[in-house]
Amino acid sequence: MRFDGAFTYGWLRRFAGSVTATEPELTELDQQAGDGDFGVNLRSGVSCAMRAMARLPRGTLPAARPLQAAASAFLDEVGGTSGPLFGLVLYHLADAAVHPELTTPDLARGATAGLAAVQRVGEAVPGDKTLVDALAPAALALQLCAADTPVDRALLTAADAAFTGVRSTRALCARRGRASYLGERASGIPDPGAVGVGLLFASAGKRLTTLGPLLADTGYGRAEPGQPVPTG
Repeated sequence: MRFDGAFTYGWLRRFAGSVTATEPELTELDQQAGDGDFGVNLRSGVSCAMRAMARLPRGTLPAARPLQAAASAFLDEVGGTSGPLFGLVLYHLADAAVHPELTTPDLARGATAGLAAVQRVGEAVPGDKTLVDALAPAALALQLCAADTPVDRALLTAADAAFTGVRSTRALCARRGRASYLGERASGIPDPGAVGVGLLFASAGKRLTTLGPLLADTGYGRAEPGQPVPTG
């Protein structure tokens, strides 16, 4: 498998499909733990990203190009807090993709830089019940992957780590964002932003249609050695 622009385009296309399919669940989560607009904003973001990617030239593209287009769409066209934060993650993933084909070290550098940017802007740390609680373990998982790990398998590992972080947010009391005003009333509810980060990494392998299994501690579709990674 080549991990060039066709791969990153497909990854982001599946992310858009995952967000569209799970938007009602994301909205319900945010109605319980935030101001209720996260699902709508994230769906708007992926719609803008898909339009931007549709304007890319035909033919073989370097891995960074679809990521750059999606990042610009999120940063320039999406409101709320989710647009800029997801835009920063995508921007740094694109910035780190310095080779025509994406590599696992590129992913690790990009996710780590994206995490630093999100923390700098949002001033959140792990344990604050924000998307950082999914992004930090995902970035660490990528850092721990061997340099020759195939990109698709590295992203599966990051997705598993991200959703472990998502599930951990149930027990946290929010200290940042709208959910911080709810105090204990948001207890037991996973952070929607963290779920969105989990969907980003998980969608590298397949389009997700429901959040249930991902939030039920069953793990994200782990592929056994030698088993093909799903791409549907």
